[in-house]
Amino acid sequence: MPNTYRRNRSTASASVPVDDACRERPGTPSLFVDAAPLRRVSCDSVVARGESSEHGTTIFAKNSDRPAQECHPLLQLAAADHQAGSRLRCQYVEIEQVAHTNAFIGASPYWLWGLEHGLNEYGVAIGNHTIFTKDPVADTGLLGMDLVRLGLERAVSARGALQVIIDLIERYGQGGSGAADTHWPYHNSFLIADASEALLLEASAKHWALRELPNGGSASNHTTIGSDWDRLSDGCIAHAREMGWFDGADEDFDFAAAYRDYDTIPPVISSGRYAATCAALGRNGSGGSTGLGVEDFKRLMRDHYDGGEVYLPGPAPDDEKYFSVCMHADPVGTTTASMVVELHGDPGRPLIYWAALGNPCVGPYLPVFADAELPAALCKGSAEPDPASAWWSFKELLDAVSEDFAVHGPVVRAFWRDFEAGLSSDLEDLLAAGGLGTTARARFAAQSWERTERARAEILARIKQS
Repeated sequence: MPNTYRRNRSTASASVPVDDACRERPGTPSLFVDAAPLRRVSCDSVVARGESSEHGTTIFAKNSDRPAQECHPLLQLAAADHQAGSRLRCQYVEIEQVAHTNAFIGASPYWLWGLEHGLNEYGVAIGNHTIFTKDPVADTGLLGMDLVRLGLERAVSARGALQVIIDLIERYGQGGSGAADTHWPYHNSFLIADASEALLLEASAKHWALRELPNGGSASNHTTIGSDWDRLSDGCIAHAREMGWFDGADEDFDFAAAYRDYDTIPPVISSGRYAATCAALGRNGSGGSTGLGVEDFKRLMRDHYDGGEVYLPGPAPDDEKYFSVCMHADPVGTTTASMVVELHGDPGRPLIYWAALGNPCVGPYLPVFADAELPAALCKGSAEPDPASAWWSFKELLDAVSEDFAVHGPVVRAFWRDFEAGLSSDLEDLLAAGGLGTTARARFAAQSWERTERARAEILARIKQS
């Protein structure tokens, strides 16, 4: 394990309340920067645990926000063994391969080796997010998406995935462009969880801060770990002092205050989204239950502030409500994939990955399984539209709805709300019956996709005729 600076628990609380951990920091005026139209800046993850979770389990969700036209299919790989001494090519750099890699499902932009978010066979979930710090970003290195995949492939726990990512950052650094059409390298944060714990890692070049999240937390596109850190990389405070970003005592060190860059991207882009996910963790779930459940998380990932689950165009780009959790803000970002998973830790229950292809407000979350084969259409997709690709099929629906969101948005949301409730009910019936083996789960996922595609064609035709 790397040499790290650890918080002295005699002088700092081991548990930071959600409201304190999620409080936004004051920053520069919130103005959209037209001079940087190709700076893609989005993604939101949220995790509920303990008091913030309906049943005390870990529930994890992420919206991946990418260019609106960038196909974002699912990727599924089986566990594999590898020859000793073999090498692995990530997006831009080659690293050493490990002896064994885990099976996983994740969302992967068509041109990338790595994942925006994913779930492995051991119930570890990870999502990454662009963040902006005062350290320069290298022109080459490991992408945040590389690190998500590597953490899932190489670890059987959230703590193990954390260490995989830290070790790789400290050895190879972060760098390289995360965009296909422009040179746009950036630093990353990572939300990492399993049934036992949730962790937030924020990294600036090879320096990093860790906060443990016993009651859950969220992440967006700015540093949020302040003086409530639990671990720091070796030299993190010394580097901040050397650069003139901090001059206090070690015990008063505030990572975000020292490292956060307010100049590259205005805070308005992430401030509202972060506040929305944090506020949700402090609310009761549906039906007045204490804490949030899977269905609450689906609603959260469809959030558009005043519009709720329905996108209502109107706010200007200098208003934080222009940038919602379910994003419709190209070129800054559009939600192109979403995931909700319950990490229950019960070996007798399957791990269900609820996947949305594109903006979840105009489509359903489809249930697929960590240990069962995915429907082929969910894994297809490239730069060009393809009728065999589930992602491009839902992009066609989104484009039709976008012709008049005020008219079509509520209709489509109501349509999919009823459809998704039917999928959830059928899944519960199957699970309650017991004996849902891998083959049966794969069959259920395939049948669910076939039903979904028929339903998509139906609502698309209805919109085009209206």
